Amino acid sequence: MPELDRPAVAARLGDRSLFPDLVPAAYLNHAGVSPPSLPVRDAVAEMLGAYAARGPRAFTTALNVRGRLREKLARLLGVRPEDVALTTGTTHGVQAIALSFPWRPGDRVVVFDGEFPANVTPWQRAAELFGLELDFLPLAPFHESAEAGLHAVEEALRRGPRLVAVSAVQFRTGLAMPIGAMAALCARHGAQIFVDAVQALGAVPFDAASLGVDYAAGGGHKWLMGVEGVGLLYIRPDRVAALRPALAGWLSHPDPVAFLTGGAGHLRYDRPIRREASLFEAGSASALSRAALDASLGILLDLGVAEIHAHANRYLDRLEPLLLDRGFSSHRTRDASGRSCILSATPPPGSDARRMHEALSHAGVTVAIPDGLVRFAPHWPNDADREIEVVAGALDAALR
Repeated sequence: MPELDRPAVAARLGDRSLFPDLVPAAYLNHAGVSPPSLPVRDAVAEMLGAYAARGPRAFTTALNVRGRLREKLARLLGVRPEDVALTTGTTHGVQAIALSFPWRPGDRVVVFDGEFPANVTPWQRAAELFGLELDFLPLAPFHESAEAGLHAVEEALRRGPRLVAVSAVQFRTGLAMPIGAMAALCARHGAQIFVDAVQALGAVPFDAASLGVDYAAGGGHKWLMGVEGVGLLYIRPDRVAALRPALAGWLSHPDPVAFLTGGAGHLRYDRPIRREASLFEAGSASALSRAALDASLGILLDLGVAEIHAHANRYLDRLEPLLLDRGFSSHRTRDASGRSCILSATPPPGSDARRMHEALSHAGVTVAIPDGLVRFAPHWPNDADREIEVVAGALDAALR
């Protein structure tokens, strides 16, 4: 690919030099959409330039990026590259398992009331198609304590569900769920666990293999700091054989492009479906989005997810007292093991989250307001020394 003539700048915690066009003084919505860094923008431009220069011959370049991306995602997840499929986003991964799991009529699925709909709607659809029963559990016990939440899950597991679907980090409150303990409970009761990891990957250490996760999905445009249009699906290797692929396509076969490159006699329709996670890479995908994620993952792996998590929480440690002093109610857990890189707060009595959002944005502070909370989500480029006073002044202006 043609290289852009731009001097290399190393990524450093608390340094937003790689985001020269970012307008807000404090961008705190990485749990929603992360702005692309210069390396991400350059990777997209280089991939687009390769296609502009070579047309379909640039497909070789895209294949190289795909292989490299899968290896980086495997490192991030602590798994083998062949156990990772590249998807178009979190929802694609949830759908793949929800529609391909070996269901039997009457099977039960545990989901959680308060989860992001991406990890609820596909299971509802599967319930309609396959005659399943959904068991909605409240998240409130987990906000009380991990022990109380796990007790509620175990009570549900005694009713014999086949699968539990849960988010690694709750999008609204930022609570990091005890995934390892939940996975162990599921295994003990003969159930499997599916994890929507989009609010964890890139911000919270998530070793899928050591946690005992059966399936995990995520997307590239939040904490992974890529762009929309690319994601991942992890499948524990001993779970693949039982799946009944509902989303297979022309790329799901072994050596799927031989008929395009190997001459006559290779076009066949009797080839089996691959029995590994990549079977869900069923058709053409965004080479640009994959190039973006490949570039951003290089930065995240170099910085270290544990270091990013610690950096963001030092920021939140300074932000939380400012919110409490101004009458906000913080939903950040006191248990450090339950902390993500999100701090969500209920506005003071008489304050409206929508007006708060607008006022903060006007003052140069970007946040989100999921279901009426004000959500602050810093990442590695955020610098508390430079930004906290800006956020404090914006809060005061918003409250006035």
